[in-house]
Amino acid sequence: MRNKVQAVPYGQIKLLPGLFQSRAKLNRSYVMSLNSVNLLQNFYTEANLYEPMSHVHEHWEPQHLGWESPACPLRGHFLGHWLSSAAKLYAATGDTEAKGKADWIVEELGRCQIQNGGEWAGSIPEKYLHWIAEGKHVWAPHYTLHKTLMGLYDMYAYAGSQRALEIIDQWSNWFYRWTGELSEETLADVLDVETGAMMEVWADIYAATGKKEHLELMRRYTRNRLFEPLLRGEDVLTNMHANTTIPEIHGAARAYEVTGEQKWRDIAEAYWKSAVTDRGTYCTGSQTSGEIWSPPGELSARLGGRNQEHCVVYNMIRLADFLYRWSGSTVYLDYIERNLYNGIFAQQHPKSGMITYFLPLHAGATKKWGSPTKHFWCCHGSLVQAHTIHANLAFYTDDEGVIIAQYMPSELKWNSKDGDIHIKQTLDPQTNWGIRDTSRDQIRRPSAWAVNISVICKQDTQFTVKLRLPDWLHGAPIISVNGQPAADAEDEDGYIRIRRTWRNGDHLHLQLPKILSVSPLPDRPDIVSFMDGPVVLAGLCDEERTLRGNVHKLETLIIPDNEREWAEWLPGYRTINQERGFRFIPLYEVEDQRYTVYFPVKEGSGATIKTDQRYP
Repeated sequence: MRNKVQAVPYGQIKLLPGLFQSRAKLNRSYVMSLNSVNLLQNFYTEANLYEPMSHVHEHWEPQHLGWESPACPLRGHFLGHWLSSAAKLYAATGDTEAKGKADWIVEELGRCQIQNGGEWAGSIPEKYLHWIAEGKHVWAPHYTLHKTLMGLYDMYAYAGSQRALEIIDQWSNWFYRWTGELSEETLADVLDVETGAMMEVWADIYAATGKKEHLELMRRYTRNRLFEPLLRGEDVLTNMHANTTIPEIHGAARAYEVTGEQKWRDIAEAYWKSAVTDRGTYCTGSQTSGEIWSPPGELSARLGGRNQEHCVVYNMIRLADFLYRWSGSTVYLDYIERNLYNGIFAQQHPKSGMITYFLPLHAGATKKWGSPTKHFWCCHGSLVQAHTIHANLAFYTDDEGVIIAQYMPSELKWNSKDGDIHIKQTLDPQTNWGIRDTSRDQIRRPSAWAVNISVICKQDTQFTVKLRLPDWLHGAPIISVNGQPAADAEDEDGYIRIRRTWRNGDHLHLQLPKILSVSPLPDRPDIVSFMDGPVVLAGLCDEERTLRGNVHKLETLIIPDNEREWAEWLPGYRTINQERGFRFIPLYEVEDQRYTVYFPVKEGSGATIKTDQRYP
């Protein structure tokens, strides 16, 4: 099966200095700071290989606690995320230190598997799965085991580890035999206990091995009790645990890619319609309260301290990527962009790199940051994975050429049919230092994002460059090629499309006009958040504040604040004409301050506020 849009292989895109690179580096530092033996502590314990216990006895204390504590039923889940992260670090950047550490861990997992009898390689005992088949309560054993299988598969797919694939292949015999012993009804009951992306990983492994047993495992892990009502158009998601279901939909999406069977794509698209199109999102682009989906369009009653679970953000970005590659629709790219800034970045501490499990959206909220080794929430796992995929969200390709999907400093090495082509994009700071250049350095904060794109090729090559027109665009984009207006630029299906014969050194300059805008709650249009392009602004205040002014003339409510230092434009705002003033900064810059995102607004005009969200 061939997608309409193709992902670029890892290693052909690299991040350049900027926000995305700095956040990825923070994440890499955390990943590499973790001790390999401590990462394996629960696998060693299960296989009776944990040597420290042989000489410290009652004085021994585990170094990884929280959800990695030996007393936690989910113990061992994080290592799979860690392996996936290390594998993609190597694939994307050639990080041999990460690969060497991960290869050693894979070998140790193989040693544990041998000690366990040659099949089982899990951090929890097999009886946990037998117990759920008997109807006993166990906290998500499939979720835990899937993470290890996923990490091993990613080590094979992204780091070339044949040993990792061998471990999976041997382990799969246990799952094939066990699921084959269950009745159809019992297996359906088992799948109701958070299976994670077991279906996806079996699809991945089938694609790697071609073994009919792996295809059969993929089919056995089909969660029909979820899939069938989705295909009928029923709302089965309201008040349902969100991150139980999203990885199961990843399974359907991957099944479509490896089998070409249309029903799997229909399931993934039906899920998106129910979860996003019909349900709506917060201004951040994500949803959920207390880990469950809110009723369609009814979000105001669910603002609280447990909004927007990070795992949901990351996994919905992954689903949007599947749907984008199949359809080529830019609405999925808009969704990804908003969730990157207001989810992935907003839920990573900008200095320590740590994770906040939830992103509270009530008035006077604070972010609760996890620790490096004492929590290991599920979101620690999605954290270390999320910051390894930034580069591969920047560019895609299709039959015509290159798509610039996200505007981030990055460089693509594209192996076109006419030779290697490098395409580099950087964000134009729209400033200069020294004597003022009036053509470049504006008096006030720029009202557009500006992007510089350069082409390096050994020979003249004809291809198309497609530039995404973001949903926050306000007015016509301004495009020039080599300093001249781009006469051959066409606006088509959410892109600016430029087809020409590109020559070495060609330079494209793009300006995307933006304005400060509001994003109301779907069911309370009088309660709004403020957005600067795709970026949510957080008001630094510790209580709900009613603002007074005209929401259609935002200069009556907030104005630029501390907008420039030296040659850098800064993104702050502050209130004006209010009883008590306060400042706004991007939500992703908030560390430990109290903040408020949504504000009631009293208007004189009485006009209706329209939502800015346009997801499919």
